[in-house]
Amino acid sequence: MNPGILYAFAAFVLWGLFPIYFKTLHQIPALEMLAHRMAWSLLFVIAVLVVRRHWRWFGPTLRDRRLLGRFVASAVLLSANWGTYIWAVNAGHIVEASLGYFINPLINVLFGYAFLRERLRPLQWAAVALATAGVVWLTWQNGAPPWISLALALTFGGYALLRKTAQLGALEGLALETVLLFPVAIVYLTIVGLAGESHFTHASRGLQLLLAASGPITAIPLLLFGAAARRIPLSMLGLIQYVTPTLQLLTGVLIYGEPFGAVHAVGYGAIWVALGVYSLEGVRSLVAARARRAA
Repeated sequence: MNPGILYAFAAFVLWGLFPIYFKTLHQIPALEMLAHRMAWSLLFVIAVLVVRRHWRWFGPTLRDRRLLGRFVASAVLLSANWGTYIWAVNAGHIVEASLGYFINPLINVLFGYAFLRERLRPLQWAAVALATAGVVWLTWQNGAPPWISLALALTFGGYALLRKTAQLGALEGLALETVLLFPVAIVYLTIVGLAGESHFTHASRGLQLLLAASGPITAIPLLLFGAAARRIPLSMLGLIQYVTPTLQLLTGVLIYGEPFGAVHAVGYGAIWVALGVYSLEGVRSLVAARARRAA
């Protein structure tokens, strides 16, 4: 088996199990958890860079103002995505959060069309229309749009767009983003600590270790994903990525007892059909391209 497939499955399974990890830390407020995630991620990434002796890229990158500006924006979107997800999980919205990651591939398609001038084929437009119908149905039935899902899909879609157009690898990009986020995290944690409101300080040793583990827990799936992306076609990677929201949905419903009734089934069903159409179109295009090259 192509090792890239194993790396991809490992990354998406780990991301799919994130709700269990963050639920374990429910005693920690979302903002404090986010700040710790930023800080410990940087420390872990620095350790990886030191072990690999891979830091010469850092100086030239800091002198490239245009690239640095892109990563400031990607860091903001990444932190917004992380914060929204942490809050959603601990507020009992795992199912709605999973919807965001089902929608995300179609948001990527729209962003590619809007910002990268990528042409959409008829079946891709049909997939986008079906997903939109599912979101409209959920909005109508619930009396409000699924804000958590849309926020997660849009922030991660924007993040992916910025990273696609920035000339840095997965490890280097994550290192730069966490460097940019680290001062904000430290200022917040210092203020909370001086006010005597640090939950980390008063937590048990086991909880402190779990919170410190947010660094490797954040970075390892990203590194696995980067390794997979270099070894297998993007179309295959796109199909495997549905492992993450599927596991999140099952976790929310089966482990934490979140509701999933007929209204959800209709709305999610439309989005799942849209993803099926989108995936089949991607596979069909890949097969056709290979056939043309073979000819």
